[in-house]
Amino acid sequence: MGIIIVIILLVLVVVFIALSIKIVPQQRNGVVERLGKFHRLLKPGVNILIPIIDHVRTYHDLRIQQANVPPQTVITKDNVQVKIDTIIFYQVTGPEQATYGISDYVYGVRNISTATMRQIIGKMELDETLSGREKISSDIRIALDEATEKWGVRIERVEVIDIQPPIDIQDAMDKQMKAERSKRAMVLDAEAAKQDMILRAEGDKQSKILKAEGDKEARIRQAEGLRHAKELEAQGEAKAIQAIAEAEKNRIELIRSAGLDEHILTYRSLEALSEISKGPANKIFIPTRAVETLGSIGAIGEMLKAGKSE
Repeated sequence: MGIIIVIILLVLVVVFIALSIKIVPQQRNGVVERLGKFHRLLKPGVNILIPIIDHVRTYHDLRIQQANVPPQTVITKDNVQVKIDTIIFYQVTGPEQATYGISDYVYGVRNISTATMRQIIGKMELDETLSGREKISSDIRIALDEATEKWGVRIERVEVIDIQPPIDIQDAMDKQMKAERSKRAMVLDAEAAKQDMILRAEGDKQSKILKAEGDKEARIRQAEGLRHAKELEAQGEAKAIQAIAEAEKNRIELIRSAGLDEHILTYRSLEALSEISKGPANKIFIPTRAVETLGSIGAIGEMLKAGKSE
């Protein structure tokens, strides 16, 4: 009997110890009630309780959790039904408030999110709804923060996953999008054609300008060449005339140095003219001044004959 009593006592001690020691993992808290009233929180690690008197009401995960809100059909300001799917990220910051402030905070978060979403979408038109995901998420988060603050829950993030308009609206949007793309493509083609024409016109203009400048340069160089050639020709003629004048001057100087006067030169010219008249071309045209000169020559001849008779 003594051994049985000892064994029973050992079993009771083991059970008492098992009920007294609670090991809580990291990022979890336990809510402890003593005689039905909140007593304290169980922190991560080893915690000691009084069996039967202390009772763990619930455990809370302190990590960031996510709650999927079922897709909701809401009506926009322009009376279009859209289906919106959202997801909410939250974190329990006050295990006591999360236990006693509301019976099910996840359910409460979903309901507040749905009601807030209906209010927000009811003030927006379809186009604003489709392009205003960030605004919808921000407004829902603000509304949830105000309600969940006393629940010991902090809303970390609200994301609008999908917004689905009706099928006919989607078809109309697809057609509009295709029309917009076709219009954009036509505009781009027109812009490309316009740019091509502008570039071609600019190229043609530059080509004509370069060609005109080339022709101008060629004419300028040709004129400069002609002017230079004429200058050279004039210089050559001037030099030739100068050389002839120099030669004539030298000839006259030689005649004067030989003692020949003008009458003798005229007489010699007449003799040369007589020799010329004996050739095949026996017709000679003598200018008026030459006739006067011949008269002078005749007078000279008479004078010479008179000198011989004396």
